[in-house]
Amino acid sequence: MRRPGQAAVGGIPTVFLAAVLAVSFVSAEQQTIADHVCSSSLGAEEQTGGLSENLDFLKPDTLLYGRPGADFGKGSTAAFAADFSQAKADSPLPKTFSWADYGKKPTVRDQGSLGTCWALTAAEAVESALLPQTHLVLSADHISLQNGFDIEQDEGGDYSMIMSYMADFKGPVTEEEDPYGDGRSPQGLKAAVHVGEMRLLEGMSADRIRHMIYRFGAVQTSLSMDRTRTDRSRSFYYNEETCSYYDPVTEPLNHDVLVLGWDDTYSKNNFRKQPAHDGAWICQNSWGAGFGRNGIFYVSYEDANVFRKGGIAYTDVRAAGDAARVLETDSLGWQARQGYGNDSAWFAGVFETESPQVLEAAGLYAVGPATAWRMVLVENFSGTDSLSEAASGKSGIPLGCGWIESPGFYTLRLSQPLSLPAGERFAVIVFVDTPGTGRPVAVETRKDRYTDTVSLDGRESYISEDGTSWERTQTAYRTNVCLKLYTSDAGQS
Repeated sequence: MRRPGQAAVGGIPTVFLAAVLAVSFVSAEQQTIADHVCSSSLGAEEQTGGLSENLDFLKPDTLLYGRPGADFGKGSTAAFAADFSQAKADSPLPKTFSWADYGKKPTVRDQGSLGTCWALTAAEAVESALLPQTHLVLSADHISLQNGFDIEQDEGGDYSMIMSYMADFKGPVTEEEDPYGDGRSPQGLKAAVHVGEMRLLEGMSADRIRHMIYRFGAVQTSLSMDRTRTDRSRSFYYNEETCSYYDPVTEPLNHDVLVLGWDDTYSKNNFRKQPAHDGAWICQNSWGAGFGRNGIFYVSYEDANVFRKGGIAYTDVRAAGDAARVLETDSLGWQARQGYGNDSAWFAGVFETESPQVLEAAGLYAVGPATAWRMVLVENFSGTDSLSEAASGKSGIPLGCGWIESPGFYTLRLSQPLSLPAGERFAVIVFVDTPGTGRPVAVETRKDRYTDTVSLDGRESYISEDGTSWERTQTAYRTNVCLKLYTSDAGQS
């Protein structure tokens, strides 16, 4: 699996192109951690700590349920203009900005009576990323019915479902292939595009979110909002005349919307309940063109729920390759965090190809901000001793290292593809350091009825405190670590 002339150990690995972090807020301490990860074998002497059997599960209130009439609490990116894409984190932004003014407003859809606002918004966010160069209408039915979770369309969905669906290349597919609202979804459809990077916005300031929108495009977030709150005769929160919404009370999130931009000058007098200051997010709803102004409405900056649990930005959308395959140690993605009570840990996945493949990229989750990572491929996997040798720098093919600003899912692409012969068992080990987490490894596990489809059968993954002593996660903790490899058939890459 080694390419001619490639060193097995030593030096700063260059096989992977690290994820590009365009909006960078890197402290000197974080840069030091990243430099250390990229320049050290990080052997056993550099690790401390003991694995807790308790997992940190993704919180239930990250669920983005949104049945319109439900009671509250129900359960390569298109090139932007240079002045947008080159924006710096500290660059002054315009007082008013909307991607709708630049041809990037997606088709407005109506979710009807289904709880699919989350899937429709995800589809519209990806569509917006492709506009104006590429016009696609993507299927929310496929996102909500083919995501692998045990959930019905009237139950809603969440960010983990979206990330898992996109990261597995299950989709998105086109609306023409899988029309909305018929209760059916064909099997065997191929993704129309690949979404390789999804950044979570939780914990970001409003200013940082504006920079994310300005740099990458429309983002997805959630509100406490349903049709009873926007009914003309009963609503205390929505002003139909000005298409404005403001809820001053922290309440359960139950509806997703697309945020196309902002307006700092939007008058506070436009809201039915008046906030203290001017300013609003420019949002697109999924209740048809009859809502707002062709689907567009304004949410006060002071709304108690908008961006309260962050949101998701789709920051790498590109054409799908016909030969793309996914080798993975998980099927439903990040459902919990695991670790040793320290910022850092090692994890590994074991793989085997049935036919000759070409490794083109790997995918991993960052469970918190400022994650430093390092990745090594272990040829001819023969047990945990081979993992330890690779972790110490004595063997293995260095695949790359880097630093990830925001939590989310990231695809790390090889600068040069790597051949994988048929029938050989190999492993990929990953070192991660995520400040303040205590459990920096993303894992999947059965945590509720929605994740009953998680299977440990046929999976082999490991976790280690120090890179020396390894535990198999399936037998020790009934978890699968989250790690994906993206390959193509040999001769087709």
